[in-house]
Amino acid sequence: MATSAMTDTKTYLADVPQEHVFWCCDGHILKNLRELRDAFAVMNDHTFTYHVNDAKNDFHNWVKDIIRDDTLAQDLLKAGNPMIAVRVVTDRIAFLSARPASAPVRKTASTPPKTQTTRKQTRR
Repeated sequence: MATSAMTDTKTYLADVPQEHVFWCCDGHILKNLRELRDAFAVMNDHTFTYHVNDAKNDFHNWVKDIIRDDTLAQDLLKAGNPMIAVRVVTDRIAFLSARPASAPVRKTASTPPKTQTTRKQTRR
């Protein structure tokens, strides 16, 4: 079951609990998507390949399991370097930020059926 459609925007962009922060091998400690984006922006290839290689993808796992954004997690699997990853995360943040925090279901106002009006007859 995809969790992307089930969680509101605010949850994706919020800080994760302290026990679920991402500890990057270069010393960065990440607690939300904006911090992940900022870390990718300054990340060198060595740090990236430490976390993303044939055996694992730590960023994908953290986004999928902790932030619970399956859409972004899948997109991160395709990011082969930090510059692509920063673009993927930036685009996702922009998309999520443009959406309402929790979009309520809105009922459309129905137009009442037209009633035929009759002219009142007046006597002259």
